[in-house]
Amino acid sequence: MLRLIYTVMLGLVGAVVVHIAVLLLVPAYSAHDAWARLSERASAFQVTKIAEAGGNDAFSKGADPLFASIACRFALGTGIAHFVAGGDVPFWSVSVYDRRGQNIYSFNDRTATDRKLDLVIATPVQMVELRKELPDEYAASIFVETEEREGIVVARAFVPDESWSGIVEAFLESAECRQE
Repeated sequence: MLRLIYTVMLGLVGAVVVHIAVLLLVPAYSAHDAWARLSERASAFQVTKIAEAGGNDAFSKGADPLFASIACRFALGTGIAHFVAGGDVPFWSVSVYDRRGQNIYSFNDRTATDRKLDLVIATPVQMVELRKELPDEYAASIFVETEEREGIVVARAFVPDESWSGIVEAFLESAECRQE
């Protein structure tokens, strides 16, 4: 019986030590989140490639090899974010993440008007002002309203085979991320 109590106590002490070590390491690893990694590569409202189809660079590690991806960091402090891209690719999808990496909104070409990528992100106050007199350029846009002030837009395009590489590349290179 004494051995059992000793084993249980040793296990609990070991678990406490491991949990304390993990908590002390969190700040070191949290500085290497997606926001920080994108900040190193590009400024806000600048589109940057994060994965190539079949890519094996450090940034693409773990990404789906049949998808090419781009990202754009945005900040809604002084205006709305507008993300657009044009071209006819087999499939694309877009996800909007907050600064902590939590998904806020996702959609794909099947839910967008005419399969065109046109996304507007705004705070609730900005959205009210925008809808008062909606400019014609936003007529086909998908609107995302968020309380978050900063975030990341990630667009992915499907590359079924090598013959589509140029078309998908042109689609992703046409992407614009701007503050308006």
